Amino acid sequence: MILIIGAFGQLGSVLTQKLQIKWGVNRVVASDITVNTNYKGLYEQLDATNYKALEQIVIKYRITEIYHLAAILSANGEKDPLRSWDINMTSLLNVLEVSRTQRIHKIFYPSSIAVFGPNADSVNTPQSPNLTPETIYGMSKVAGENWVNYYHKKYGLDIRSLRYPGIIGYQSFPGGGTTDYAVDIYHKAIKNEHFLCFLNSSTQLPMMFMDDAIRATIELMDAPKEKITVRTSYNLASMSFTPKELVKSIQKYYPNFKITYQPDSRQNIANSWPKSIDDSKARVDWGWQSYFDLDQMTKIMIEKLSEYYSIATV
Repeated sequence: MILIIGAFGQLGSVLTQKLQIKWGVNRVVASDITVNTNYKGLYEQLDATNYKALEQIVIKYRITEIYHLAAILSANGEKDPLRSWDINMTSLLNVLEVSRTQRIHKIFYPSSIAVFGPNADSVNTPQSPNLTPETIYGMSKVAGENWVNYYHKKYGLDIRSLRYPGIIGYQSFPGGGTTDYAVDIYHKAIKNEHFLCFLNSSTQLPMMFMDDAIRATIELMDAPKEKITVRTSYNLASMSFTPKELVKSIQKYYPNFKITYQPDSRQNIANSWPKSIDDSKARVDWGWQSYFDLDQMTKIMIEKLSEYYSIATV
């Protein structure tokens, strides 16, 4: 049985559906601190900072695999750093301890490009640079990577992790991350609204289409244990682009789409992150390769969001 923590978030909502298709609806337990009355399947409301509540669910369903996706993201995390640190770290440590005591077979922990800071090379950022992030979210992810590595080495837990770039998908709304402008911008274009961008036009960041992110997650978890040589978190890459390049891609469908650049505090966060990522270790170890580029992603985003808003595709 699989337990997904944070199942109704941007990544979790799509991954939950894919795992239901792969393993069957009755073998996937979705959990989240919020309630989704439209969800079809096994569900438990859960605050992952509550160890006993988590333990009870694991025992109740005889869970053997956990995907821990709950976290306060980068931009939201800066609004209340101590609370964000407490939630991100307490929930992870609860997952690790429950996994140790209940002998969970496999755990997935998502990390992020937020672990990198200004001391890392910004172009083709390597797998193992100096990690000195400048956000609470990034700090919590670095600490988390070290904790999962510790639990693997000390207790033998099979914990696997990916450093996600910005993830762009049509299935959910932005969730408070610095790269979320690249989700919101499509919604504004579809609705023929002016877009106010909180980053400047030349800010290049690593990004990934949701389909690639989900496939990478499942492929990593399916890989033979002996293939996994990185027990902190694997670099993961697909494409890198700037807001200006994204606008050009959208204007192929909406020539009159307008954008205004008004950088705010999130610009400082983006400035400390990589422009591109070297994910050669993932490619060698378990055969990772991305499928989607910017224009392919834009085409699908516009098609799907047009359906969502019941607007004819241009």
